[in-house]
Parts: sequence; structure tokens; C-alpha cells
Amino acid sequence: MSVLSGKKVLLGITGGIAAYKTAFLVRHFIKAGADVKVVMTDKAKSFITPLTLSTLSKNPVISSFTQEEDENDVWNNHVDLGLWADIMVIAPATANTLSKMANGICDNFLLAVYLSAKCPVYFAPAMDLDMYKHESTSKSFKALKAYGNVMIPAAHGELASGLVGEGRMAEPEDIVAFIEKDIQGKLPLNNKKVLITAGPTYEAIDPVRFIGNHSTGRMGFELATTAAHLGAEVVLVTGPTHFNLDHSLVTIERVTSAEEMYKTVHNYYSSTDIAILSAAVADYRPKNVADKKIKKKDAALTIELEPTKDILASIGAIKEKQFLVGFALETNDELENAKKKLTRKNLDAIVLNSLNDEGAGFGKPTNKITFIDREMNATAFELKSKSEVAKDIFNEILKRACLENL
Repeated sequence: MSVLSGKKVLLGITGGIAAYKTAFLVRHFIKAGADVKVVMTDKAKSFITPLTLSTLSKNPVISSFTQEEDENDVWNNHVDLGLWADIMVIAPATANTLSKMANGICDNFLLAVYLSAKCPVYFAPAMDLDMYKHESTSKSFKALKAYGNVMIPAAHGELASGLVGEGRMAEPEDIVAFIEKDIQGKLPLNNKKVLITAGPTYEAIDPVRFIGNHSTGRMGFELATTAAHLGAEVVLVTGPTHFNLDHSLVTIERVTSAEEMYKTVHNYYSSTDIAILSAAVADYRPKNVADKKIKKKDAALTIELEPTKDILASIGAIKEKQFLVGFALETNDELENAKKKLTRKNLDAIVLNSLNDEGAGFGKPTNKITFIDREMNATAFELKSKSEVAKDIFNEILKRACLENL
């Protein structure tokens, strides 16, 4: 999964020969998971058809405020389109359009959308060598960057004139990679490592049976997704679950028992910046595991249990720079018990949820939490989807974690 997944990308196409590459550019954005809309100038239609781009983007292509050939056509709202986008990309950006953008000239629909956009704007210059090196073009570049726009450098290569040099529009895959890297670098958890545990553990009784619980792992997977969207490199250590997560920043380590989870967590913990242990680890395991299936008998069966290793306490004891968050699922004296756990296990914060709250707990798509920090400040949240809960948890962490020291 790309950082562009779910993003709304508005692609502006101007009248340069490199416009033919925008069909591939649209495909790359869609492959990255983006929703793409295209705005093009009338001159751009000489190089690629709106039909091609609308087919690839699965959205109508707009080039004017109204379609003059259709007297019943409605006005295209440039303001709404500019506000719709999470990212605007102008590629190819000709010298003519760049000059107009730099000077606030608004004589076509694309420029009206650009001037209305509130999102980051990227532009990929495309022109011949002498035009690219001209002083007026350099002034346009400087002005646009001063406005906060981001320039995707032109490539060196053979140009339409036959000259060889700078001015060739970056290749579509390079444009997408540039934008992904730029977005990634600006995310709050860029270059940070986050360790998350999820799901239940299964403690074997025999080759067939086990001791476990009703945790599905959904909360941990939502936390991992949110951390990756914030730019972190994520290791997700999960017990048995049917959930999966396809994201370039997420490594999934699948385990079964508490002992396996303990070892895996300790393997990664020393290099971790933020650790969130949301897994429902079994507190006990059978002391002796049968190597063959235990046959059913009429007599009662007694199984001797022994405690599993306390993963959260074990990493709390060796905590250095890490920001460590635990979970507490309680049924009585919830707040008091959660605060005691926070102190006892040397945590920086704990997330409390109660089985007494309807819609919270195992197997539910929703959760209701209270976030408690080291100073015993408790922030309660309403019942929300677990994806929204994950965002709330990271918002609270980002308020408290000193990221430059992590």
C-alpha cells in the first residue's frame, strides 16, 4: 500500500508533447490507490484525448467552465474541484502555464482550479532546453516554489527538438515516486519505528486443543495501519487472526503462543521508538502439553496451569528511549486498575477499555477508550470505530512523545 492510497489526486495537463505520457501517469496513481480526476487545457487535447483519460481515471475530464457545444450543460465549479483534491499535480507544466501560475494569470479552467486549490501542488516542467534555461523560466520556478509549490525536476535526455539536455518531463513512475517520497518525508512519524502487538495467543493443551480468548486482532491491525499512514516503519506481531495488511511500511510477524510473542517482541524492541502492546496475551498456559490428542473420558480432566511471561512488564523494565503504551481491558474498578497497571509496568500511557461498555471489547468493530498518561491525566473518548480509535490513540501519543528524542 502506498502513502497515496485513498488520496484524491487532481491532475492538470497542459499543452506539451509530454502530455502523451499522462495516460501512464494516471494508471500509476490509480495503481497506488489514489482517486484521480483530470483537468486539461484545450491545447492539451491535441496530444491526448479526454476520452482516454476519462476511461483510465473513471472520472469525467474537465477543460472548461461549461461545454459550449451543449447548451444544457451546467457550470463546472473550479472552487469545488480545487477543494476536493488532497494533492494537485500539473504535468506536463509548460513554460507558458508556469509563467501564468507564477503571475496569477487566470485565463483558462485549469488555472482557475490551481488558484482555488488549498492542497499541496506539484508541478513537473516539460519544455525544450533553451526554454528551460531561460531566465524568465527560472523566475517562474523561483516564484512558484516561494508560493509553496513543489517542483518535480525535469530529466536530462533527448527533447522534441532533437536537442539533448534538461527539460524532459520526469517519467510517470518517477513523478509518483517523487510525490510519495515527499509526502513520506513530511509525515510526523517518518523514520520512526513502531512496534505493535495484536490478537490473542493460543496455548496448546495437546496437538488439537488450546487455551485462548476472543480477541480478533482488529484493534492492533488498525493501529498498525494508522502508524504506517503517519510514516512509521511498523512491525506488527500478531497472534492467530484472519486479518491481513498490505502496506510497504508494515512487516507482519505471525506467532501463536505467548512465548513466541515474547521472543519476537524482544527481538525488535531495542530499535523501537514507540511500542503499543494491544494483544490479548494468555495469562496462563498448560504446564505439560500432551504430544497426542487427549481422549475424552467420563472422569473430570484436570489441567495444571502456569503463568506465561509478562511481555509488557518485561519491556517496561528495560525501557530506555521508547514511548511504551499498554492496554487494559477491565470489568471493575476500571480506572483505578488501569492506573496501577501503568505504574507497575513502567508505561508512558495506557489505553483503558471496559467490557461494561456496550460496543467495546473483543470481536466488535467499535471501541470506547480512555487514554491515561504518566501524569495520570485521563482523556475519555466516545464509542467509535476501531479505525477512528487508532487515530485518537496516535493523536494522544504525538501530543506527549518527544519525537526528536526518540
